[in-house]
Amino acid sequence: MTTEPGAGAAGATGAAPVVNPETILADLEAGLVRSASPDPTVPGGWRVNADVKAAILGRFADKTMLEWSVGPFTFRDRAGVPPRDLAGGPWRVVPGGTTVRSGTYLAPGVVIMPPSYINVGAWVGANTMVDSAVLVGSCAQIGDNVHLSAGVVIGGVLEPANAMPVIVEDGAFVGAGCSLLDGVRVSRGAVIAAGVTLTGTSRLYDTVRGTVLQGTADEPLVVPVNAVVVPGTRRIAGAFAEEHGLALNTAIIVKDRDEGTSARVALESTLR
Repeated sequence: MTTEPGAGAAGATGAAPVVNPETILADLEAGLVRSASPDPTVPGGWRVNADVKAAILGRFADKTMLEWSVGPFTFRDRAGVPPRDLAGGPWRVVPGGTTVRSGTYLAPGVVIMPPSYINVGAWVGANTMVDSAVLVGSCAQIGDNVHLSAGVVIGGVLEPANAMPVIVEDGAFVGAGCSLLDGVRVSRGAVIAAGVTLTGTSRLYDTVRGTVLQGTADEPLVVPVNAVVVPGTRRIAGAFAEEHGLALNTAIIVKDRDEGTSARVALESTLR
């Protein structure tokens, strides 16, 4: 997921590309526009394009319902957001019940295992693996060479239009059963162990640097570059909690990614 200027209309810095509500789905699929783009000139390195999200929301204004048949499956949905035709693209979609809505960008080399669902406005980067039973929500931005393991939930952030979507940057690994919600950003190369839940307002305890990272509604949590995050607990204060040994689930950075970590989370090239 490049951050270099001039990397194409959807990824370039500076003025946002013009959004045409009439062609928004086709433009999203072609990568001409996107709901959020990497931009090193702004704080946080990402810029939301509220016009794109507003145009997507406009597609839901038509309440007409239509049916589509794709292989053995029949879909019934809003006329303005039909399922995407996946035939002939530079990706691999394994049979078994996967649905990708129109207005989703799929880069070359993407692999989608069944049954998975990718919603309108999402961006899935080159050579990314979307494993079985994965949900990629509306407008989520998934980078290149990412592995979304089985059962991962990437939350959709369509409203309000100026809200940051969930972002998983290049080379990140998201373990089985993880949930990433409410605009949280996983920086490049980070490893999220199985079962971790992160929201935009989560606390993340960094034992490597001795700090606590706290997201807010206006500035969602950012997992640092190459951080290795595992599930943990923290004690609850108070006599009642102490008496009953109560604790809350939390996420903990235990180390930075190293060669050993990369070897454990690597996906064989033959599987992509």
